Amino acid sequence: MVLEKELEFRKEVVNGAKKIYEKGLNDNNEGNISVRFGRKEEIFITPTANQYDSLMVDQITHIDFEGNVIGKGKIPSTETKLHIALYKARPKVKCVIHTHSPYATMLSIVRKPIPIIMEEQVVFLGGSIDLAPYGEAHTEKVGEVALKALNKKNGALLSNHGVIVCGKSVVNAIKYAELVEKLAKIYWGALQVGTPIMLENENLEKFYEMYDRLFSNFPKK
Repeated sequence: MVLEKELEFRKEVVNGAKKIYEKGLNDNNEGNISVRFGRKEEIFITPTANQYDSLMVDQITHIDFEGNVIGKGKIPSTETKLHIALYKARPKVKCVIHTHSPYATMLSIVRKPIPIIMEEQVVFLGGSIDLAPYGEAHTEKVGEVALKALNKKNGALLSNHGVIVCGKSVVNAIKYAELVEKLAKIYWGALQVGTPIMLENENLEKFYEMYDRLFSNFPKK
């Protein structure tokens, strides 16, 4: 029974990984995706040097919240500490995705957060897409700065690194990763045409309420 459950979660990681690859959010050897193992303090995560196009369930790594590898699998992603930091801070999170999607990463390099430019940004992500200060990859520091940038939201930019999103399901997290990249592309394009008009001063209360009710994974207490 336990092995069957493990297989389900491994498949979720593989399927999610292939989807973000097919959508152009990551190339091979880039980014990572993980899922929480039920209510356990354990996750399944893509391996380091990940090849999305040929990824298999037996390559997914099973680790606990201390970073210890459980059972068989390849070497876990080097960004394991980033993922674990989010799972520890947010018990409702079931999936974490880190991408190097082009437009969002470009904005992270010029250190430009994405203000509220569309209503759906509030509904699904919780508002502006803020920027985490630079935190060296593969360290606990990057997890700390990511949590601060996320605040109560579902997505943030990591300076000179890319994107981090978290969701209550794999489907939701993929949606958020796609949306961050779409908004980054739209914002970049708007900057080329003229001065983007922000929505911060509009009445967005009903959209924040939808976010809190449907998509927020930030602890209520």
